[in-house]
Amino acid sequence: MVGEVVGTVRALVKGFSVTFRNMLGKTTTEAYPDAPATLMPRYRGIHVLHRDDGGLEKCVGCFLCSAACPANCIYIEAAENTDAQRISAGERYAKVYNIDYSRCIFCGYCVEACPTDAITHGHGFELATYDINSLVYRKERLLEPGPAKKTAHV
Repeated sequence: MVGEVVGTVRALVKGFSVTFRNMLGKTTTEAYPDAPATLMPRYRGIHVLHRDDGGLEKCVGCFLCSAACPANCIYIEAAENTDAQRISAGERYAKVYNIDYSRCIFCGYCVEACPTDAITHGHGFELATYDINSLVYRKERLLEPGPAKKTAHV
Protein backbone atom coordinates (compact mmCIF):
# COMPACT_ATOMS: atom_id res chain seq x y z
CA MET A 1 0.00 0.00 0.00
CA VAL A 2 2.74 2.46 0.95
CA GLY A 3 4.72 1.37 -2.14
CA GLU A 4 1.77 2.22 -4.39
CA VAL A 5 1.41 5.68 -2.85
CA VAL A 6 5.14 6.37 -3.25
CA GLY A 7 5.02 5.14 -6.88
CA THR A 8 2.01 7.35 -7.62
CA VAL A 9 3.61 10.44 -6.06
CA ARG A 10 6.84 9.75 -7.97
CA ALA A 11 4.89 9.49 -11.27
CA LEU A 12 3.02 12.73 -10.50
CA VAL A 13 6.25 14.60 -9.71
CA LYS A 14 7.85 13.30 -12.90
CA GLY A 15 4.84 14.34 -15.02
CA PHE A 16 4.53 17.77 -13.42
CA SER A 17 8.27 18.37 -13.83
CA VAL A 18 7.85 17.98 -17.60
CA THR A 19 4.87 20.34 -17.54
CA PHE A 20 6.62 23.02 -15.48
CA ARG A 21 9.80 22.77 -17.53
CA ASN A 22 7.84 23.46 -20.72
CA MET A 23 5.71 26.17 -19.10
CA LEU A 24 8.77 28.14 -18.02
CA GLY A 25 10.71 27.60 -21.25
CA LYS A 26 10.68 29.80 -24.35
CA THR A 27 7.45 29.51 -26.35
CA THR A 28 7.44 28.77 -30.06
CA THR A 29 4.92 30.86 -31.92
CA GLU A 30 4.32 31.10 -35.66
CA ALA A 31 3.48 34.58 -36.89
CA TYR A 32 1.37 33.20 -39.73
CA PRO A 33 -0.35 34.84 -41.67
CA ASP A 34 1.70 37.97 -40.98
CA ALA A 35 4.92 36.12 -41.80
CA PRO A 36 5.45 33.11 -44.06
CA ALA A 37 5.01 29.72 -42.41
CA THR A 38 8.11 27.69 -41.65
CA LEU A 39 8.01 24.43 -43.60
CA MET A 40 10.48 21.57 -43.58
CA PRO A 41 12.32 20.91 -46.87
CA ARG A 42 10.60 17.54 -47.36
CA TYR A 43 7.09 18.92 -46.71
CA ARG A 44 4.49 17.41 -49.05
CA GLY A 45 2.25 20.23 -50.15
CA ILE A 46 0.06 20.98 -53.14
CA HIS A 47 1.35 19.23 -56.27
CA VAL A 48 3.19 21.02 -59.07
CA LEU A 49 3.25 19.94 -62.72
CA HIS A 50 6.63 20.84 -64.21
CA ARG A 51 7.90 21.94 -67.60
CA ASP A 52 11.16 20.99 -69.29
CA ASP A 53 13.91 23.46 -70.20
CA GLY A 54 12.22 24.25 -73.51
CA GLY A 55 8.95 25.20 -71.81
CA LEU A 56 7.08 22.04 -72.86
CA GLU A 57 5.06 20.12 -70.29
CA LYS A 58 6.85 17.11 -68.85
CA CYS A 59 3.63 15.11 -68.42
CA VAL A 60 3.17 12.66 -71.29
CA GLY A 61 -0.24 11.36 -70.20
CA CYS A 62 0.93 7.86 -69.25
CA PHE A 63 -1.60 7.47 -66.38
CA LEU A 64 1.00 5.91 -64.04
CA CYS A 65 0.38 8.53 -61.34
CA SER A 66 -3.35 7.92 -61.52
CA ALA A 67 -2.84 4.14 -61.31
CA ALA A 68 -0.51 4.48 -58.29
CA CYS A 69 -2.88 6.74 -56.35
CA PRO A 70 -4.54 4.80 -53.49
CA ALA A 71 -7.15 7.54 -52.98
CA ASN A 72 -8.13 7.56 -56.67
CA CYS A 73 -8.03 11.35 -56.72
CA ILE A 74 -6.13 11.94 -59.99
CA TYR A 75 -8.10 12.17 -63.24
CA ILE A 76 -6.30 12.39 -66.58
CA GLU A 77 -7.41 12.60 -70.20
CA ALA A 78 -4.60 12.22 -72.73
CA ALA A 79 -4.43 13.67 -76.24
CA GLU A 80 -2.00 13.28 -79.11
CA ASN A 81 0.66 15.88 -79.85
CA THR A 82 0.76 17.20 -83.40
CA ASP A 83 3.53 18.94 -85.29
CA ALA A 84 1.42 22.09 -85.42
CA GLN A 85 0.68 22.05 -81.70
CA ARG A 86 3.35 20.49 -79.49
CA ILE A 87 2.44 20.49 -75.79
CA SER A 88 4.91 17.91 -74.44
CA ALA A 89 8.06 16.19 -75.69
CA GLY A 90 6.32 12.81 -75.95
CA GLU A 91 3.72 11.48 -78.36
CA ARG A 92 0.90 12.38 -75.96
CA TYR A 93 0.18 15.02 -73.35
CA ALA A 94 -2.32 15.42 -70.54
CA LYS A 95 -5.21 17.36 -72.03
CA VAL A 96 -7.01 17.19 -68.67
CA TYR A 97 -5.16 16.73 -65.38
CA ASN A 98 -7.23 17.09 -62.21
CA ILE A 99 -6.41 16.34 -58.59
CA ASP A 100 -9.25 16.22 -56.08
CA TYR A 101 -7.72 17.48 -52.82
CA SER A 102 -10.81 16.49 -50.85
CA ARG A 103 -9.60 12.91 -51.40
CA CYS A 104 -5.80 13.29 -51.66
CA ILE A 105 -3.82 11.84 -48.73
CA PHE A 106 -0.46 13.37 -49.82
CA CYS A 107 1.20 9.94 -49.83
CA GLY A 108 3.63 10.75 -52.65
CA TYR A 109 2.95 7.59 -54.69
CA CYS A 110 2.10 9.70 -57.74
CA VAL A 111 5.47 11.46 -57.50
CA GLU A 112 7.32 8.16 -57.23
CA ALA A 113 5.41 6.59 -60.14
CA CYS A 114 6.03 9.40 -62.64
CA PRO A 115 8.72 8.34 -65.15
CA THR A 116 9.32 11.89 -66.42
CA ASP A 117 9.41 13.70 -63.04
CA ALA A 118 6.47 15.77 -64.24
CA ILE A 119 4.72 15.92 -60.87
CA THR A 120 6.20 16.75 -57.49
CA HIS A 121 4.97 18.02 -54.18
CA GLY A 122 5.28 21.77 -53.79
CA HIS A 123 5.26 23.77 -50.59
CA GLY A 124 1.73 25.13 -50.94
CA PHE A 125 -0.45 24.33 -47.94
CA GLU A 126 -3.39 26.72 -48.00
CA LEU A 127 -6.26 24.44 -49.01
CA ALA A 128 -9.00 25.64 -46.65
CA THR A 129 -12.25 26.47 -48.37
CA TYR A 130 -15.99 26.58 -47.76
CA ASP A 131 -16.76 25.03 -51.17
CA ILE A 132 -15.70 21.42 -51.70
CA ASN A 133 -15.84 21.88 -55.48
CA SER A 134 -12.94 24.33 -55.31
CA LEU A 135 -10.73 21.51 -54.00
CA VAL A 136 -10.54 20.03 -57.49
CA TYR A 137 -7.35 21.56 -58.89
CA ARG A 138 -7.16 21.55 -62.66
CA LYS A 139 -4.08 21.42 -64.84
CA GLU A 140 -3.96 25.19 -65.29
CA ARG A 141 -3.71 25.68 -61.55
CA LEU A 142 -1.13 22.93 -61.00
CA LEU A 143 1.16 23.73 -63.96
CA GLU A 144 4.18 25.87 -63.21
CA PRO A 145 4.39 29.04 -65.31
CA GLY A 146 6.01 28.71 -68.70
CA PRO A 147 8.89 30.78 -70.02
CA ALA A 148 8.16 34.41 -70.65
CA LYS A 149 7.18 35.21 -74.20
CA LYS A 150 9.68 37.38 -76.04
CA THR A 151 8.12 40.53 -77.37
CA ALA A 152 9.58 42.87 -79.94
CA HIS A 153 10.38 46.29 -78.56
CA VAL A 154 9.58 49.16 -80.89
